[in-house]
Amino acid sequence: MSKDDSSSKVNYPMPRNLSAWPDAVINLAVMLVMVGVIAQYNKILGAMAFLAWALLVWFAFIRRKDREKKFNEYSENVIGNYNDMMYYAMTKLPEGIIVIDNDRRLQWCNSVMQDFAEAVPQQGMDIEEFWEGLLHEDIFPTTSEASEEKNPMPPEGEYKVESLRHRTLEDNTVEEFYRHFLVKYRLLKANEDYSQMVVLFARETTPYEDLKIEYKLSRTALLYVQIDNYDEVTQGLNEAEKTSLMLSVSEILEEWVASLAGFIRRVSSDLFVVVLERRALQNAIEKKFIVLDKVRQLVNKHQMPVTLSMGAAVAEKPSDEQSIGELGATALAGLNLALARGGDQAAVNIENKMQFFGGRAKAVERNTRVRARVMSNAIRENMEAADEVFIMGHTREDYDAFGAAVGVALMAKNLNKPVHIVLSNWLDSVEKIVDLLEKDEAYKDMFVSASDVTVSTALEPLLVVVDTFIPKLVAAPVLLERIKNVIVIDHHRRSENTIKNPAISYLEPGSSSTCEMVTELLMYFDDKIRIGKLAATALYSGIVVDTKNFSIQAGARTFEAAAYLRRSGADPVVVNYLFKSDYDTTVSLAKTEAQSEYFEGGLVVSFIKNIIPNVQAIAGQAADSLLRVEGVRMTIILFQMKNDTVGISARSGGDLNVQVIMEKFGGGGHQNVAGAQVKNISLPELKKSVVEAARKYIAETDNAANK
Repeated sequence: MSKDDSSSKVNYPMPRNLSAWPDAVINLAVMLVMVGVIAQYNKILGAMAFLAWALLVWFAFIRRKDREKKFNEYSENVIGNYNDMMYYAMTKLPEGIIVIDNDRRLQWCNSVMQDFAEAVPQQGMDIEEFWEGLLHEDIFPTTSEASEEKNPMPPEGEYKVESLRHRTLEDNTVEEFYRHFLVKYRLLKANEDYSQMVVLFARETTPYEDLKIEYKLSRTALLYVQIDNYDEVTQGLNEAEKTSLMLSVSEILEEWVASLAGFIRRVSSDLFVVVLERRALQNAIEKKFIVLDKVRQLVNKHQMPVTLSMGAAVAEKPSDEQSIGELGATALAGLNLALARGGDQAAVNIENKMQFFGGRAKAVERNTRVRARVMSNAIRENMEAADEVFIMGHTREDYDAFGAAVGVALMAKNLNKPVHIVLSNWLDSVEKIVDLLEKDEAYKDMFVSASDVTVSTALEPLLVVVDTFIPKLVAAPVLLERIKNVIVIDHHRRSENTIKNPAISYLEPGSSSTCEMVTELLMYFDDKIRIGKLAATALYSGIVVDTKNFSIQAGARTFEAAAYLRRSGADPVVVNYLFKSDYDTTVSLAKTEAQSEYFEGGLVVSFIKNIIPNVQAIAGQAADSLLRVEGVRMTIILFQMKNDTVGISARSGGDLNVQVIMEKFGGGGHQNVAGAQVKNISLPELKKSVVEAARKYIAETDNAANK
């Protein structure tokens, strides 16, 4: 574009009323004629009118001279210096300007843009060399395809840019910091002879963005901290020993909160309230809530460690939209979630996303069955009020889910309620026990398939979900939508994704199995209840499977429940028959173990790449078998379930929490037994991710234990 072309397109502002003098001359001429007419009739009035007209002419002449003077000054000071002012605006004003051609190459920029980029511009250099990340990839048409898009780039717009910069401090150390910019762009095309260019206008918004960050970091964070095994750890201690132990806990907590510049207050014997800024909470998160490990090192005279559970929430909304009461309720919900997951962990709610930290200690088995008795009475009341009872576990039922369902069915039958056990379409693992029960007249028409379940005609149906709390994993998710009255019984550590608003939620992460929990419920349900040989065997087999034949997570209450079932007729011979595998399964199991791979830290990983019958059971058996190898602390088996789904079966010897790892892949489970199902990923790719996550977790756990 030439200089003349540029000037011809500039619209200069003109002085107001510049053309008023010709209009005034016409008006004065008309007025003079009228003065002449008046003089014809009255010479005195004519003389006076002429005098007034002369004064008006003089005033108009003076005003004209004044306008000419102002216009000359305007022409000299503004129009004459227009190019100088434009140059000053483009080079000196505090806004960066840069021109880029359609090859993403720099054509021109002002000095402010050079200061923003902290680089020396050269005509024709790639924009990424001048300022990496300045150009928004989605808005710049760089190829012929871009011009053919149905939705072309808008002619102008804006976006934000964040750039990492460095500065040298007085002690010669280099500090990293971010500068923030608001960039506006406009597409330009001078004429057909020139290619299209983009002009970017950058304005620094670092002070505003820093203020936003400071506001965010200074928001209030509220924490509930509870000694989750207070009753167990203080049992058998005298007052002096109890006081000394709790004083040690308080000192560690107060030291931790003081390091975060927070406030702590003890509100009961086992509960504390902590107030922090969000920046302090972020610091605690970065250090993985190390206070949990410090408190766990405290033990009573019986060598039982003290463990903490925490629920934390951050104020995200303005104070007029979120009260302190709402913040407290969110933090308390986090504490309850941490306790439901077995304790010894922190559940942090930030931006409505739950994060978990800790969870290395075993869930504590309660010494009393008080809660079991209370829950048994509550479940009985709900069943008595129901017209029909439906029971289901998770899809691909194992012996724990199936045995627990049979135990709950006994409760409903004892009250003479119509009862149905809903089974998924994958019964490979429990096919033998299902066949045995179906031959018994007492269980006739009790089992229904999830694909055949129909709408109940009962006015008050009741649904009992066992061995899972995750909606998408139940045998028949449609029942969760149709039946509002739901009871959940599970021993897995709870995650954020759970069945909403159950009438009763009985979760005991300290229990070995759901069958153990249901057995205890049967003990208090009715003194006259008769379990029967097959039902007792089904419950007993669930305990045997989840405890790995009473070798893992088996406490005193586990053996008491097993003894009760043995007295009720549970037959170990039948259990042994149920667990026998056929030749093909044995071969697949051997192949899976043979191709396993050992990693430092006690991790063993293997896989089953072919889709075979009963693959989930084989993977679980392989994981259990490899766990018996000396030095192995964790086993993970990956297996192909469908063309687009890969399953994971994980086991732990007790000192590691496989549930934490499986949650990263959308699964869950128990500290020692967990699993997940991942869609739209290849088995080798998933294996790489799982191994990386497991090794990182083992390293973090070992480092925390060595401190």
